[in-house]
Amino acid sequence: MDVKKICNHSSKATQGSLFIAVKGFAKDGHDYINDAIEKGASAIISDSEVLNTISVPNIKVKDSRLALSHIASRYYNYPSKELTIVGITGTNGKTTTASIFYSILKANGCNSAQLGTMGTITDSYKSKKTLTTLDPIDLHQKFRDFVNDGITHVVMEVSSHALDQFRVADVDFDIGVFTNLAPEHLDYHINMENYFSAKSKLFKMLNSSNTAIVNYEDKMAPNIVKISKAKIISFSKDRNTTVYLSELSHDINGIRFIINTKETKIPINSHLIGEYNIENILCAVSIALSIGIEPRIIQKGVNQCNIVPGRMERFNLNNGAKAIIDYAHTPDAYEKVLSTIQNIKLEKSKIHVLFGCGGDRDRGKRSKMGQIAERYSDKMWITPDNPRSENILDINNEIIKNIKTKNFEIFNNRGKALRLAIKSLMKDDILVVLGKGREDFQEVKGEKIDYSDIKIIESFIG
Repeated sequence: MDVKKICNHSSKATQGSLFIAVKGFAKDGHDYINDAIEKGASAIISDSEVLNTISVPNIKVKDSRLALSHIASRYYNYPSKELTIVGITGTNGKTTTASIFYSILKANGCNSAQLGTMGTITDSYKSKKTLTTLDPIDLHQKFRDFVNDGITHVVMEVSSHALDQFRVADVDFDIGVFTNLAPEHLDYHINMENYFSAKSKLFKMLNSSNTAIVNYEDKMAPNIVKISKAKIISFSKDRNTTVYLSELSHDINGIRFIINTKETKIPINSHLIGEYNIENILCAVSIALSIGIEPRIIQKGVNQCNIVPGRMERFNLNNGAKAIIDYAHTPDAYEKVLSTIQNIKLEKSKIHVLFGCGGDRDRGKRSKMGQIAERYSDKMWITPDNPRSENILDINNEIIKNIKTKNFEIFNNRGKALRLAIKSLMKDDILVVLGKGREDFQEVKGEKIDYSDIKIIESFIG
């Protein structure tokens, strides 16, 4: 049988398609088999125990998710084997680390691409934002496009969902990177053991010819090392790791330090702010060193990465105040972002924090995020942040449950809150806008409604 196309959504089925039916969390692909056949699918792959008689061949497999990964890679003739692929996993820092390393690759003259929450970034073409990690068909098709376009290096964010759902099971990673682990996605993983188990799959995939870059600032680092056969490059702020730093200083204008290995010293002068970005820079530099990029090129690449969109992005407002946007949406990220701003602000500056919590996600973190915001702020502006199917009042009540002060206002309209917050700022005050980064929508009751924190903030700039 001539298979002209593979798909796992019946809406994409055409004449001669092979349709792989996958059980999802909201919908089950097996319910759409007849629809795929009506659109022209000539064969089905499924793992359903009970499947009514259908008019085309049905190939029964143990796990259609895993089969989807195998088939996608094979259909596009194993494109990941023709690329140098760096996979970055961890709770926080994936996007920033990927962006810094991508900047280093560009400084080195590599034709490269970055995949993750910001979509596809490459000089070859622009792409819309998608899931952190694409599904196997889209991913391997994109890899094949990369090869055809002459791209040689790919740095990609790898989510715990993607690892758990076999979306990257047939990606030939050359380097696996562990940034850190903090409570997140527990609505999906249930507990931290499952969450770590999902993350660790990336390192179990590596063999002795591959490399694992591991952040020894995180207590789970030794566990990553134990399970991987790969060569280990460790990094931290002290001397007991392969890569470490010295002579550190940082303020509102950036970070300065020296990165050390046994063989070299690399002076860093980065425009990025925040102590946690020190780890992200160390991580990106460790990746670059592992593939043999020269120190002077690494230095140039780091220094040229002036901003990472939606990550500690600064705006000077007309009223003399500053707005800082960050995608932070976990307690750990809140702590890192807000403690950093507290440490580098002017003594007279007031900190305002505008934030909310996503609906249909881990409810246990909401009150924790509220308490962290309370600890570091002079005023809180509590707003919607992708409430999805939940009632925004219920979400907000969980945020304020353990807040003891009265220095907050609650809004049902994020745009209104943001405008009022900016207008209330005095000279040198800082408004920290958390949660959405550069997202351009609000997800409400199954709809994506146009909305952008950035556009509102830009309307208050000179």
